[in-house]
Amino acid sequence: MSRLSFLLAFVMAITCTATSAQQATSLQNTAAAKSTDNALTVAGLFKDHMVLQRECDAAIWGTVEAGRTVVVAPSWTHDTFTATANEHGHWRTSIKTPAAGGPFRIDVNSGSETKQLSDVLIGEVWICSGQSNMQWKLRGFGVDHFKEDVQKATISTIRFCDVPQVLALNGQDDVNARWTVCSPETALNFSAVAYFFGSRLHQELDVPIGLISTNWGGSSAEAWTSPEVLQRDFPEFNEQSATYGAIAEQSGTLFSRGQKPPKGLNQRSPSVLFNAMIRPLVPFAFRGVIWYQGESNVTHPEQYRRLFPAMIRDWRTRWGRGNFPFYFVQIAPFAYKQEPVSAAFLREAQMMSLSEPNTAMVVTMDVGNPTNIHPKPKKPVGQRLALLALKHDYGRTDLVASGPIYSGYSVEQDAIRIHFGELESGLASRDGKPLTHFTIAGADRTFVDASAVIDGDTIVVRSDQITKPVAVRFGWGSGDMTNLSNQAGLPASSFRTDDWPIR
Repeated sequence: MSRLSFLLAFVMAITCTATSAQQATSLQNTAAAKSTDNALTVAGLFKDHMVLQRECDAAIWGTVEAGRTVVVAPSWTHDTFTATANEHGHWRTSIKTPAAGGPFRIDVNSGSETKQLSDVLIGEVWICSGQSNMQWKLRGFGVDHFKEDVQKATISTIRFCDVPQVLALNGQDDVNARWTVCSPETALNFSAVAYFFGSRLHQELDVPIGLISTNWGGSSAEAWTSPEVLQRDFPEFNEQSATYGAIAEQSGTLFSRGQKPPKGLNQRSPSVLFNAMIRPLVPFAFRGVIWYQGESNVTHPEQYRRLFPAMIRDWRTRWGRGNFPFYFVQIAPFAYKQEPVSAAFLREAQMMSLSEPNTAMVVTMDVGNPTNIHPKPKKPVGQRLALLALKHDYGRTDLVASGPIYSGYSVEQDAIRIHFGELESGLASRDGKPLTHFTIAGADRTFVDASAVIDGDTIVVRSDQITKPVAVRFGWGSGDMTNLSNQAGLPASSFRTDDWPIR
């Protein structure tokens, strides 16, 4: 048995007998606590004002006395849907949802008890996850920064769901989420990126929009990945996870935001956010995921090449809904202290993740801030994510949703010609000035500044200092704010033509 396997078994044993204050009071244990007294519960993700994904079989679940039958009756149909609780008191069924609309009511009856969900809408549901740039609320930039947008946020058919921020050392079955109706006040307290994404979808689709916010500033990709995947494919996390046994023995297994966790445990610890903030959402039905994360993994770009795609596959496997859309934001320009190992290597790792099916990436080379890891322009980020969804999921093939994507190069005497894909509207300089942040190198691998000129659908790069060029890099400084875009104003990602080792 591996160290992590032993550790997971130990933590589970500790969890079964622990009586810490955190466990006794944690909202995450609602379902487990109620199942012991046989009361009917509906999982904490199902609340008044929620949105269910339209035109699908939407799972609904909870707890009740073992062997008891639960009947779910939605008001949009005369059909009912039943489930029988297993020996642990867990029940689950699926209800067929109609086309977009509402409000509706859902009655859940166990014979002796009835739970009612009211003001339920049917529409499009998206999970919005990641670290601080996804978590950052509209209010976080000052009330005046998005004043006009907030004033227009009285949109009763957009609903926000906040998943509580909790670290968990073992997998949780429930989460006490909260759904709210979009208003100027609730929008201020919601993710800025998620709000601008959802409001653009609402504007274009005119259907209810549900946005599930599950994020934590400073979190790492490994924290959002299941222990089973890390144990199998990433043994480098075993030693870090080995501290969990002692932590569980001393302090319990759950730590809510605001509590001070034991030394060595935080939102970058392996699997702790998957356990508490993703696992309890499965198998809730939704359309897709938007994701903004990577800053906390910037020092390990080679690992991220494997880790991020593994996390995407992990989530898709857990839900069992196929390759649902997974759209992510490339980290923005910022002058990290980790130079000379450039953040561009992490951006490269993110671009490489596009090899996963049904993924797409928003580039932010034009809306970063070299001196602030939390740049203020969140509206273009959310709207660019919406462009991807509108084009790939909602039939808007007329939209340009991606900037130029580097596809290859050719050496031509003293110059290198760069080729691109995704050129629906041609190459351009975003500000009308000469292209910036191109460098070129010869066989000695020493890069120097270069001129870059648009030539049709290609760019020709050269420097008087290099007579026999070998490689080109673009936007390769951590904080480089570049101006290469397409005619629609969407920026190109940083890229390199070489595959030389990271250094």
